[in-house]
Amino acid sequence: MKTKAELLPECPVATTVQLIGNKWKLLIIRNLMVRPWRFNELQRDLDGVSQKVLTDSLRSMEADGLVTRTVFPEVPPRVEYSLTDLGRSLQPILDAMRAWGEEYRAAKLGEKNESDQSKPPAKPEA
Repeated sequence: MKTKAELLPECPVATTVQLIGNKWKLLIIRNLMVRPWRFNELQRDLDGVSQKVLTDSLRSMEADGLVTRTVFPEVPPRVEYSLTDLGRSLQPILDAMRAWGEEYRAAKLGEKNESDQSKPPAKPEA
């Protein structure tokens, strides 16, 4: 049986995409860059994520060494998720994605504003 490392793609980009390449994992990592989060906090903040997808994503990232799950010995039990050092090493990737997204949005909004200004003014209603 192959180890997890042996199952990784040869291409480093493909490896990165395999580890963090879905919408929810990226948004979870974005949140965890700021501070540790509890499960329900993440679910409320990530509009549209189901409990199953969030659970599966967190478990997968924990198995990959990106996220740590800490259970506090309290009643009721409290569980927090935080990034490991390996998870934190993704910061430059998220920063680059944020910068690219800001540039893209600005360009698209600029196009929209230019096209709005090139239209003739609407005729006033009589």
